[in-house]
Amino acid sequence: MADRNLALGATTLRDRLADGSLRAGELARECLAAAEAGRDLEAWAWLDPDYVATQAEALDAYRASGRSIGPLHGLPVGIKDIIDTAGVPTENGTVLDAGRKPEKDAYVVTRLKQAGPLIMGKTATAELAFLGPPKTRNPHNPDHTPGGSSSGSAAAVAAGMVPLAIGTQTGGSVIRPAAFCGGVGYKPTFGAIPRTGVLSQSPSLDTVGVFARSVEDAALLAETLFGYDEGDSASKLAPAPRLLDIARTDPPMTPNLAFVRQPAWDTADQDTRDAFGELGEALDPICDEIGLPGAFGEAIRQREIVNFAEMAKNFHGYAARGADRLSAEMQAALQEGNGIPARDYLAACDWPEVLNAGLEAFFDRYDVIVTPAAPGPAPKGLQSTGSSAFNGIWTLCGTPAITLPLLQATDGLPMGVQLVGRRGDDARLLRTARWLAQRLSEEG
Repeated sequence: MADRNLALGATTLRDRLADGSLRAGELARECLAAAEAGRDLEAWAWLDPDYVATQAEALDAYRASGRSIGPLHGLPVGIKDIIDTAGVPTENGTVLDAGRKPEKDAYVVTRLKQAGPLIMGKTATAELAFLGPPKTRNPHNPDHTPGGSSSGSAAAVAAGMVPLAIGTQTGGSVIRPAAFCGGVGYKPTFGAIPRTGVLSQSPSLDTVGVFARSVEDAALLAETLFGYDEGDSASKLAPAPRLLDIARTDPPMTPNLAFVRQPAWDTADQDTRDAFGELGEALDPICDEIGLPGAFGEAIRQREIVNFAEMAKNFHGYAARGADRLSAEMQAALQEGNGIPARDYLAACDWPEVLNAGLEAFFDRYDVIVTPAAPGPAPKGLQSTGSSAFNGIWTLCGTPAITLPLLQATDGLPMGVQLVGRRGDDARLLRTARWLAQRLSEEG
């Protein structure tokens, strides 16, 4: 579990590292000790204590020189093992990439290094960031799944091995594992963080996200990663957002919240139904229950069509090199993707605009949508990473989403409250999320 410094939030650690009351070497040693104590969780795909110690020494020497430091100076960060790191293994969770060491950093790693953190290591991922069960265990109960595919990032942060981590989401791979492991997971607006150098599974859906222990900490990390890169056509040239500053401010007016059951509500377990019923009572009268337009009932399947068709194209090389070495889940998905007619794929690609048109009226009236992060707490067993039915719609729409660890199941496992905002309005989402977390904490 986390030691005395790691019990603090990333923003507090950042300030202590900046004023010299905490040294990067001290914090790095605590992280390594926590990782060693939790090694049975298998959150790391690659972790080299010498690599960590060398960085920490250099970071402390840099600060002692009196030169200007970056906004993440000395903060340990875990990076999902589908994100390229120059000279450091990036094996994409598959034996077909065993020993792979990229020559160039991904865009997000370049941005990260400019901010001055300590790169702790590469966090474990499901095979090719899909549904194959990962090796990672849930820090709350190792007999339950940590979720996927960003399982290592979620578990490492929740277990106190590292204050911050980066992951990706194509279906529910940030929100779901964060909810299962009891952390904060934030998936920004589609295209806000360039994906150049990140394994491409489904370019129409893949989104880089972050894991932290608070909304402020998530904003701190995400703000350094937002930007534009010509290598990613989904990224946009726009002014850098002030995510952390805005997240820390109080809303000018009491937010209006909209509770949505989603088309997959019938899969929600009793714990989720009861917990969200109590949450609705606690938020009355600022939270209305609303229904989504009928078209949203088709959204889960349309997202699958886009995902599987693009995955069949992008992972063709893996299948050609060794289809028999891919998991049964991957082989089945590639087979389905290969069989999707072009007309169905092209039609599915039109759905984000259709769905977002339906959301515009909601976001004119409400600040955020409130909905479960998953059908329930982390399922028992390690054969599945759980359902993304409560996440996939928002991934398809490209809307920002965040999960907060505000609820608990009867078995003691955490459950996440997912908030969804308007596309491009990430700062407002984070501000509302922090406000909600603070309000519920004060009440109880």
